[in-house]
Amino acid sequence: MGMSVTISVATEQDAEQIFKLQYLCFQSEAALYGNYRIDPLVQTLDSVRQEVAADCVFVARLGEEVVGSVRGRVTEDGSAAIGKLCVHPRLQGHGIGARLLRAAESALAEQRGAKRFRLEAGHRSEGNLRLYRRVGYQAVGTAQGNDGVPMIVLEKPAGAYVATA
Repeated sequence: MGMSVTISVATEQDAEQIFKLQYLCFQSEAALYGNYRIDPLVQTLDSVRQEVAADCVFVARLGEEVVGSVRGRVTEDGSAAIGKLCVHPRLQGHGIGARLLRAAESALAEQRGAKRFRLEAGHRSEGNLRLYRRVGYQAVGTAQGNDGVPMIVLEKPAGAYVATA
């Protein structure tokens, strides 16, 4: 690979690439659960645009191409809800997901005052769960996704974001 992947705040112009990347990346999750109506696959482009405008959204770029993204927002209880972390299938396994997560955690804690980070992963999504545990998240419960997929809820304190690598 001649270029390096850079992490930056998403802009309005990135919304369409994020939308398309998300659709590509979550196909494997849909197949894992036999459910092609999971939230990331039915989200609209307008909804992605709204998230880019309002939330803390980061992208990974290889040149001009968006090859990864993550979103986060601080909820009423001071937690940062992090979601829709995805990396292009051809670039998975190179630490891009962890870098995106670290960027989102840093911004959510430093700029938006998050006290802890919370995310959810499908109960069969072993690769995702492995990444989250490796960067300090611990399972704290379960939830049912809007799409019917059983989810594992994971958290870590905001002070631990610096340990994400």
